[in-house]
Amino acid sequence: MKVRMLDTRDADFDAAFAQLVAVDTAGDRQIERAACAIVDDVKAHGDAAVLEYTRRFDRVDAPSVAALEIGAGEMRGALEALALEDRAALEAAARRIQIFHEKQRGESWEIVEEDGTALGQRVTPLDRVGLYVPGGKAAYPSSVLMNAIPARVAGVREIVMVVPTPGGEKNPLVLAAASLAGVTRAFAIGGAQAVAALAYGTATVPAVDKIVGPGNAYVAAAKRRVFGVVGIDMIAGPSEILIVCDGKTDPDWIAMDLFSQAEHDELAQAILLTPDGSFIEAVAASIARLLPAQPRRAIIEASLARRGALIRTRDLDEACAIANRIAPEHLEISTEEPERWAEKIRHAGAIFLGRYSSEALGDYCAGPNHVLPTARTARFSSPLGVYDFQKRTSVIHVSRAGAQTLGRIAERLATGEQLPAHAQSAAYRIDK
Repeated sequence: MKVRMLDTRDADFDAAFAQLVAVDTAGDRQIERAACAIVDDVKAHGDAAVLEYTRRFDRVDAPSVAALEIGAGEMRGALEALALEDRAALEAAARRIQIFHEKQRGESWEIVEEDGTALGQRVTPLDRVGLYVPGGKAAYPSSVLMNAIPARVAGVREIVMVVPTPGGEKNPLVLAAASLAGVTRAFAIGGAQAVAALAYGTATVPAVDKIVGPGNAYVAAAKRRVFGVVGIDMIAGPSEILIVCDGKTDPDWIAMDLFSQAEHDELAQAILLTPDGSFIEAVAASIARLLPAQPRRAIIEASLARRGALIRTRDLDEACAIANRIAPEHLEISTEEPERWAEKIRHAGAIFLGRYSSEALGDYCAGPNHVLPTARTARFSSPLGVYDFQKRTSVIHVSRAGAQTLGRIAERLATGEQLPAHAQSAAYRIDK
């Protein structure tokens, strides 16, 4: 196959680049309407609607939603039945993810002023969260770890997992990861109907405070629909990788790193930025040679043809500037002195420094979270973390002496805003 090649020196580069990074919204309205109809149906009819959509979309005809619950014993049994090497890998990843996320735990604090007034912030965990785990084209035990472990570290008491099981087939690695990560309840349901069940609750599925985890376009549309009734982590789009390279990394490594995200789905994006024209040719040759042996070749080929590119830049400074325009989910800086170039990056979900930091390590076991902002949302949002499962409450304890000072300030400002009851409320506490 031939991957799109661009050069920033070309007169038509800006137009070609804009077309490359544009988000295709064709069909979004139809998906939105379908997802919203499902959400509204589940809100109105609860378990009955969940059962009907599970039968229709997952080909599972269950007598009740309770029959779709996956018990703690089944999850624990899946963990115990794993091959030793699989279990060791899962446990090692979980351990590293937990160690990293423990550093993110927020703490309550207080300041006390000279007059005895105390001001502070109380940090508390959410009570119950819902975890959506994809189960269509592929199953993702890594997503279970990345979503559930930060919630557990934050102190969330109940973690409710939903995972579609097309044809009734449950993935043992997903169940094992759920047991290891501390999932408290799980249901074999998916799609927009599972999101609605978590948001509104049914006779069987408990309502949660926040829904996290990636899914397909219908899941994303459903999360958007229920936001406000519950919190959500983010609206996840197709996966992205951007590689900034000085041309000195093995081109096979770069090609395979591009494949690693392109294989997610046909809309994923994989881009290389380098000032070395001969390196672009070398990577293109590696792609052509390595692609035929890839089990997910068709998906990779479609992704690279549609949204992939090998871009020649004037220098690494320009590559970093373009990286900031893209604000990618994953950014590899495969250069000498990668820290130097990382200083120039303002927008990225995760940055992988150096030739040995493949994005795949971040997906599974490095430790930082792999749930990252996509579609340029890294300009204003962050990776999933413990802070997503904690909330902050302001605490104000005004002393009698403090009320004399603060009361006069508040009275004056409230009068200026023409809110007399506010002004009098403050003034009542001023000593006469």
